[in-house]
Amino acid sequence: MTLDHYKLLGRSGLRVSPLSLGTMTFGSDWGWGADGDEARRIFDLYVDRGGNFVDTSVNYTDGRAERLLGTFIGDKRERIVLATKFTMAREPGNPNSGGNHRLNMVRSVEQSLTQLGTDRIDLLYLHAWDMTTRPDEVMRALDDLVRTGKVLYLGICNTPAWRVAQMQTLADIRGWSPFVALQIEYSLVERTVEHELLPTAAALGLGVLPWSPLGGGVLTGKYSRADVEDSQEATVSASRKGVIASSGHLNGRAIEIADEVRAVAEEANSTPSRVALAWTLTNPTVVSPIIGARTLAQAEDNLGALDLVLTPEQLDRLNRISAPSPVFPARFTQRPLVQQLIFGGAATERRD
Repeated sequence: MTLDHYKLLGRSGLRVSPLSLGTMTFGSDWGWGADGDEARRIFDLYVDRGGNFVDTSVNYTDGRAERLLGTFIGDKRERIVLATKFTMAREPGNPNSGGNHRLNMVRSVEQSLTQLGTDRIDLLYLHAWDMTTRPDEVMRALDDLVRTGKVLYLGICNTPAWRVAQMQTLADIRGWSPFVALQIEYSLVERTVEHELLPTAAALGLGVLPWSPLGGGVLTGKYSRADVEDSQEATVSASRKGVIASSGHLNGRAIEIADEVRAVAEEANSTPSRVALAWTLTNPTVVSPIIGARTLAQAEDNLGALDLVLTPEQLDRLNRISAPSPVFPARFTQRPLVQQLIFGGAATERRD
Protein backbone atom coordinates (compact mmCIF):
# COMPACT_ATOMS: atom_id res chain seq x y z
CA MET A 1 0.00 0.00 0.00
CA THR A 2 1.16 3.54 -0.74
CA LEU A 3 -0.17 7.01 0.00
CA ASP A 4 -1.39 7.33 -3.57
CA HIS A 5 -3.40 4.10 -3.34
CA TYR A 6 -6.55 6.05 -2.55
CA LYS A 7 -9.60 4.80 -0.65
CA LEU A 8 -13.23 5.93 -0.73
CA LEU A 9 -14.40 7.94 2.26
CA GLY A 10 -17.53 6.32 3.68
CA ARG A 11 -20.63 6.56 1.50
CA SER A 12 -19.07 9.36 -0.55
CA GLY A 13 -17.08 9.12 -3.76
CA LEU A 14 -14.24 11.18 -2.27
CA ARG A 15 -10.80 9.59 -2.73
CA VAL A 16 -8.39 9.90 0.19
CA SER A 17 -4.99 8.53 1.15
CA PRO A 18 -4.78 5.52 3.51
CA LEU A 19 -2.94 7.67 6.07
CA SER A 20 -4.04 11.22 6.95
CA LEU A 21 -1.68 13.98 7.98
CA GLY A 22 -2.72 15.41 11.34
CA THR A 23 -1.65 18.94 12.21
CA MET A 24 -2.30 19.31 15.94
CA THR A 25 1.51 19.26 16.17
CA PHE A 26 1.94 22.15 13.70
CA GLY A 27 3.13 25.18 15.65
CA SER A 28 4.93 25.43 18.98
CA ASP A 29 2.30 27.64 20.61
CA TRP A 30 1.25 24.86 23.01
CA GLY A 31 4.84 24.13 24.00
CA TRP A 32 5.53 20.80 22.28
CA GLY A 33 4.72 21.07 18.56
CA ALA A 34 6.87 21.45 15.46
CA ASP A 35 8.03 24.92 14.50
CA GLY A 36 7.03 26.33 11.13
CA ASP A 37 10.07 25.02 9.23
CA GLU A 38 9.78 21.47 10.57
CA ALA A 39 6.03 21.46 9.97
CA ARG A 40 6.68 22.49 6.37
CA ARG A 41 9.12 19.62 5.90
CA ILE A 42 6.57 17.14 7.29
CA PHE A 43 3.85 18.52 5.00
CA ASP A 44 6.08 18.38 1.93
CA LEU A 45 7.16 14.81 2.68
CA TYR A 46 3.54 13.69 2.96
CA VAL A 47 2.37 15.43 -0.22
CA ASP A 48 5.45 14.44 -2.25
CA ARG A 49 4.71 10.78 -1.43
CA GLY A 50 1.20 11.16 -2.86
CA GLY A 51 -0.68 12.00 0.34
CA ASN A 52 -3.80 14.12 -0.17
CA PHE A 53 -5.76 14.04 3.12
CA VAL A 54 -4.86 16.74 5.69
CA ASP A 55 -6.61 17.10 9.05
CA THR A 56 -6.72 20.23 11.23
CA SER A 57 -9.04 22.24 13.49
CA VAL A 58 -9.94 25.87 14.01
CA ASN A 59 -8.36 25.80 17.48
CA TYR A 60 -5.19 23.72 16.98
CA THR A 61 -2.22 25.60 18.46
CA ASP A 62 -4.57 28.57 18.86
CA GLY A 63 -5.16 28.82 15.12
CA ARG A 64 -1.52 28.64 14.07
CA ALA A 65 -1.90 25.14 12.61
CA GLU A 66 -4.47 26.39 10.09
CA ARG A 67 -2.44 29.49 9.28
CA LEU A 68 0.67 27.39 8.62
CA LEU A 69 -1.33 25.01 6.45
CA GLY A 70 -2.68 27.91 4.44
CA THR A 71 0.88 28.94 3.53
CA PHE A 72 2.04 25.38 2.85
CA ILE A 73 -0.78 24.38 0.51
CA GLY A 74 -0.46 27.25 -1.96
CA ASP A 75 -0.92 26.05 -5.52
CA LYS A 76 -1.44 22.45 -4.31
CA ARG A 77 -4.95 23.31 -3.09
CA GLU A 78 -6.79 21.24 -5.71
CA ARG A 79 -4.72 18.17 -4.82
CA ILE A 80 -5.55 18.35 -1.10
CA VAL A 81 -8.66 17.09 0.66
CA LEU A 82 -8.71 19.61 3.49
CA ALA A 83 -10.55 18.64 6.69
CA THR A 84 -11.11 20.88 9.70
CA LYS A 85 -13.32 20.95 12.77
CA PHE A 86 -15.52 23.23 14.83
CA THR A 87 -16.89 23.01 18.41
CA MET A 88 -13.96 23.99 20.63
CA ALA A 89 -14.03 27.49 22.13
CA ARG A 90 -12.17 30.12 20.14
CA GLU A 91 -12.32 32.85 22.79
CA PRO A 92 -11.97 31.95 26.49
CA GLY A 93 -14.79 33.36 28.57
CA ASN A 94 -17.17 33.79 25.63
CA PRO A 95 -19.83 31.05 25.98
CA ASN A 96 -20.91 31.31 22.34
CA SER A 97 -17.38 30.97 20.92
CA GLY A 98 -17.64 27.22 21.45
CA GLY A 99 -20.28 24.51 21.05
CA ASN A 100 -22.24 22.99 18.18
CA HIS A 101 -24.93 25.64 17.81
CA ARG A 102 -25.42 27.49 14.53
CA LEU A 103 -23.73 30.70 15.71
CA ASN A 104 -20.45 29.07 16.66
CA MET A 105 -20.59 26.74 13.66
CA VAL A 106 -20.84 29.58 11.16
CA ARG A 107 -18.30 31.80 12.91
CA SER A 108 -15.84 28.91 13.24
CA VAL A 109 -16.13 28.11 9.54
CA GLU A 110 -15.55 31.75 8.66
CA GLN A 111 -12.47 31.84 10.90
CA SER A 112 -11.11 28.61 9.41
CA LEU A 113 -11.58 29.87 5.86
CA THR A 114 -9.62 33.00 6.77
CA GLN A 115 -6.85 31.14 8.60
CA LEU A 116 -6.51 28.56 5.82
CA GLY A 117 -6.69 31.14 3.03
CA THR A 118 -9.21 29.09 1.06
CA ASP A 119 -12.76 29.43 -0.26
CA ARG A 120 -14.03 26.05 0.93
CA ILE A 121 -13.63 23.29 3.50
CA ASP A 122 -13.67 19.87 1.87
CA LEU A 123 -14.65 18.00 5.04
CA LEU A 124 -16.05 19.72 8.14
CA TYR A 125 -16.23 17.77 11.39
CA LEU A 126 -18.29 18.40 14.46
CA HIS A 127 -15.38 18.05 16.92
CA ALA A 128 -17.27 16.74 19.97
CA TRP A 129 -20.84 16.46 21.19
CA ASP A 130 -21.52 19.55 23.34
CA MET A 131 -24.43 18.13 25.38
CA THR A 132 -26.48 21.29 24.78
CA THR A 133 -27.45 21.76 21.12
CA ARG A 134 -30.41 19.91 19.63
CA PRO A 135 -29.57 17.46 16.82
CA ASP A 136 -32.00 19.10 14.36
CA GLU A 137 -30.29 22.48 14.80
CA VAL A 138 -26.89 20.90 14.16
CA MET A 139 -27.89 18.91 11.07
CA ARG A 140 -29.92 21.70 9.48
CA ALA A 141 -27.11 24.24 10.04
CA LEU A 142 -24.54 21.82 8.60
CA ASP A 143 -26.75 21.26 5.56
CA ASP A 144 -27.06 25.01 5.06
CA LEU A 145 -23.25 25.31 5.00
CA VAL A 146 -23.06 22.60 2.36
CA ARG A 147 -25.68 24.38 0.27
CA THR A 148 -23.62 27.60 0.36
CA GLY A 149 -20.60 25.74 -1.05
CA LYS A 150 -18.38 26.74 1.87
CA VAL A 151 -18.38 23.10 3.02
CA LEU A 152 -18.53 20.03 0.77
CA TYR A 153 -18.68 16.97 3.07
CA LEU A 154 -19.55 16.40 6.73
CA GLY A 155 -18.07 14.32 9.51
CA ILE A 156 -18.42 13.88 13.26
CA CYS A 157 -15.97 13.14 16.09
CA ASN A 158 -16.08 12.09 19.72
CA THR A 159 -19.84 11.55 19.97
CA PRO A 160 -21.81 8.58 21.40
CA ALA A 161 -22.87 5.99 18.85
CA TRP A 162 -26.60 6.39 19.57
CA ARG A 163 -26.34 10.13 18.93
CA VAL A 164 -24.44 9.61 15.67
CA ALA A 165 -27.14 7.19 14.53
CA GLN A 166 -29.89 9.63 15.52
CA MET A 167 -28.31 12.50 13.58
CA GLN A 168 -27.52 10.41 10.52
CA THR A 169 -31.09 9.10 10.42
CA LEU A 170 -32.44 12.62 10.79
CA ALA A 171 -30.35 13.78 7.83
CA ASP A 172 -31.47 10.85 5.68
CA ILE A 173 -35.16 11.30 6.48
CA ARG A 174 -35.15 15.04 5.80
CA GLY A 175 -32.88 14.97 2.77
CA TRP A 176 -30.08 16.89 4.47
CA SER A 177 -26.38 16.28 3.90
CA PRO A 178 -25.30 13.13 5.78
CA PHE A 179 -22.10 12.39 7.60
CA VAL A 180 -19.52 10.51 5.54
CA ALA A 181 -16.76 10.28 8.15
CA LEU A 182 -16.38 9.36 11.82
CA GLN A 183 -13.20 10.45 13.60
CA ILE A 184 -12.65 8.66 16.90
CA GLU A 185 -9.79 7.60 19.11
CA TYR A 186 -8.81 4.07 18.13
CA SER A 187 -5.65 2.15 18.89
CA LEU A 188 -4.38 -0.91 20.69
CA VAL A 189 -4.87 0.98 23.98
CA GLU A 190 -8.35 2.28 23.09
CA ARG A 191 -10.52 -0.47 21.64
CA THR A 192 -13.80 0.18 23.47
CA VAL A 193 -15.07 1.90 20.30
CA GLU A 194 -15.38 -1.59 18.82
CA HIS A 195 -18.49 -2.15 20.95
CA GLU A 196 -20.75 0.49 19.36
CA LEU A 197 -19.01 3.19 17.32
CA LEU A 198 -17.29 1.01 14.71
CA PRO A 199 -20.44 -1.05 13.99
CA THR A 200 -22.42 2.20 13.75
CA ALA A 201 -19.98 3.55 11.19
CA ALA A 202 -20.14 0.37 9.11
CA ALA A 203 -23.95 0.32 9.14
CA LEU A 204 -24.47 4.00 8.34
CA GLY A 205 -21.81 4.57 5.70
CA LEU A 206 -19.19 6.49 7.67
CA GLY A 207 -15.52 6.01 6.95
CA VAL A 208 -13.51 5.75 10.19
CA LEU A 209 -10.51 8.01 10.76
CA PRO A 210 -8.71 6.94 13.95
CA TRP A 211 -6.99 9.71 15.89
CA SER A 212 -4.12 8.90 18.22
CA PRO A 213 -3.48 5.48 16.62
CA LEU A 214 -0.21 5.38 18.59
CA GLY A 215 -2.03 5.86 21.88
CA GLY A 216 -0.59 9.35 22.25
CA GLY A 217 2.91 7.93 21.86
CA VAL A 218 2.58 5.18 24.47
CA LEU A 219 2.70 2.50 21.76
CA THR A 220 6.00 3.83 20.39
CA GLY A 221 7.72 2.42 23.48
CA LYS A 222 8.97 5.75 24.79
CA TYR A 223 7.36 5.28 28.22
CA SER A 224 7.94 2.70 30.95
CA ARG A 225 6.17 1.70 34.14
CA ALA A 226 8.11 4.44 35.91
CA ASP A 227 6.17 6.97 33.81
CA VAL A 228 2.71 5.76 34.87
CA GLU A 229 0.67 8.81 35.84
CA ASP A 230 -2.96 9.91 35.83
CA SER A 231 -3.40 13.65 35.39
CA GLN A 232 -6.67 15.48 35.95
CA GLU A 233 -5.38 18.77 34.50
CA ALA A 234 -8.02 20.77 32.60
CA THR A 235 -5.54 22.84 30.55
CA VAL A 236 -3.34 21.67 27.67
CA SER A 237 -0.04 20.60 29.24
CA ALA A 238 3.18 22.23 28.06
CA SER A 239 4.76 18.76 27.79
CA ARG A 240 3.77 15.89 25.54
CA LYS A 241 3.97 13.49 28.48
CA GLY A 242 1.55 15.70 30.40
CA VAL A 243 -0.91 15.61 27.53
CA ILE A 244 -0.81 11.80 27.46
CA ALA A 245 -1.18 11.60 31.24
CA SER A 246 -4.29 13.79 31.04
CA SER A 247 -5.74 11.43 28.41
CA GLY A 248 -5.58 8.55 30.87
CA HIS A 249 -3.30 6.38 28.72
CA LEU A 250 -0.21 6.40 30.95
CA ASN A 251 -1.33 3.34 32.89
CA GLY A 252 0.04 -0.11 33.58
CA ARG A 253 -2.14 -1.92 31.06
CA ALA A 254 -1.11 0.44 28.25
CA ILE A 255 2.58 -0.15 29.07
CA GLU A 256 1.98 -3.92 28.97
CA ILE A 257 0.40 -3.61 25.51
CA ALA A 258 3.27 -1.38 24.37
CA ASP A 259 5.75 -4.07 25.47
CA GLU A 260 4.02 -6.60 23.21
CA VAL A 261 4.02 -4.11 20.33
CA ARG A 262 7.77 -3.69 20.80
CA ALA A 263 8.28 -7.47 20.77
CA VAL A 264 6.31 -7.82 17.52
CA ALA A 265 8.30 -4.95 16.00
CA GLU A 266 11.58 -6.67 16.80
CA GLU A 267 10.36 -9.89 15.17
CA ALA A 268 9.17 -8.03 12.08
CA ASN A 269 12.38 -5.98 11.80
CA SER A 270 10.21 -2.90 12.07
CA THR A 271 9.37 -0.22 14.64
CA PRO A 272 6.64 -0.06 17.30
CA SER A 273 5.01 2.92 15.58
CA ARG A 274 4.69 1.02 12.32
CA VAL A 275 3.29 -2.04 14.06
CA ALA A 276 0.65 -0.01 15.91
CA LEU A 277 -0.42 1.80 12.74
CA ALA A 278 -0.42 -1.38 10.65
CA TRP A 279 -2.71 -2.99 13.22
CA THR A 280 -5.33 -0.22 12.83
CA LEU A 281 -5.22 -0.61 9.04
CA THR A 282 -6.35 -4.25 9.32
CA ASN A 283 -9.82 -3.18 10.49
CA PRO A 284 -12.09 -2.99 7.40
CA THR A 285 -14.05 0.00 8.75
CA VAL A 286 -10.86 2.08 9.02
CA VAL A 287 -10.20 4.31 6.03
CA SER A 288 -7.28 6.50 7.08
CA PRO A 289 -5.56 6.66 10.48
CA ILE A 290 -4.32 10.14 11.36
CA ILE A 291 -0.60 10.49 11.96
CA GLY A 292 0.55 13.41 14.11
CA ALA A 293 4.32 13.72 13.80
CA ARG A 294 6.38 16.41 15.54
CA THR A 295 9.55 15.70 13.54
CA LEU A 296 10.39 14.67 10.00
CA ALA A 297 11.92 11.44 11.32
CA GLN A 298 8.66 10.54 13.08
CA ALA A 299 6.71 11.21 9.89
CA GLU A 300 9.07 8.97 7.88
CA ASP A 301 8.67 6.23 10.45
CA ASN A 302 4.88 6.45 10.44
CA LEU A 303 4.62 6.33 6.66
CA GLY A 304 6.58 3.08 6.74
CA ALA A 305 3.53 1.37 8.26
CA LEU A 306 2.08 1.11 4.76
CA ASP A 307 4.84 -1.39 3.87
CA LEU A 308 4.33 -3.63 6.89
CA VAL A 309 2.22 -6.79 6.77
CA LEU A 310 1.68 -8.44 10.15
CA THR A 311 1.35 -12.22 10.29
CA PRO A 312 -1.86 -13.85 11.59
CA GLU A 313 0.07 -15.00 14.67
CA GLN A 314 1.32 -11.47 15.39
CA LEU A 315 -2.14 -10.02 14.94
CA ASP A 316 -3.57 -12.64 17.29
CA ARG A 317 -1.06 -11.73 19.99
CA LEU A 318 -1.82 -8.03 19.66
CA ASN A 319 -5.56 -8.66 19.67
CA ARG A 320 -5.44 -10.89 22.72
CA ILE A 321 -3.36 -8.61 24.91
CA SER A 322 -5.44 -5.53 24.05
CA ALA A 323 -8.93 -7.08 23.92
CA PRO A 324 -11.56 -4.84 25.54
CA SER A 325 -13.84 -6.29 28.18
CA PRO A 326 -17.32 -7.15 26.82
CA VAL A 327 -20.20 -4.82 27.65
CA PHE A 328 -23.94 -5.29 27.86
CA PRO A 329 -25.91 -6.41 25.88
CA ALA A 330 -23.28 -8.36 23.93
CA ARG A 331 -21.82 -9.68 27.20
CA PHE A 332 -25.24 -11.27 27.83
CA THR A 333 -26.48 -12.23 24.35
CA GLN A 334 -23.25 -13.92 23.26
CA ARG A 335 -23.25 -16.39 26.15
CA PRO A 336 -23.88 -20.00 25.02
CA LEU A 337 -27.05 -20.31 27.11
CA VAL A 338 -28.62 -17.19 25.59
CA GLN A 339 -27.60 -18.23 22.08
CA GLN A 340 -29.29 -21.58 22.70
CA LEU A 341 -32.45 -19.81 23.88
CA ILE A 342 -32.49 -17.44 20.87
CA PHE A 343 -31.87 -20.03 18.15
CA GLY A 344 -33.14 -23.20 19.79
CA GLY A 345 -30.00 -25.05 18.80
CA ALA A 346 -30.60 -24.54 15.07
CA ALA A 347 -27.65 -23.69 12.84
CA THR A 348 -28.64 -20.23 11.57
CA GLU A 349 -26.78 -17.65 9.47
CA ARG A 350 -26.02 -14.57 11.55
CA ARG A 351 -25.85 -10.86 10.91
CA ASP A 352 -24.13 -8.31 13.17
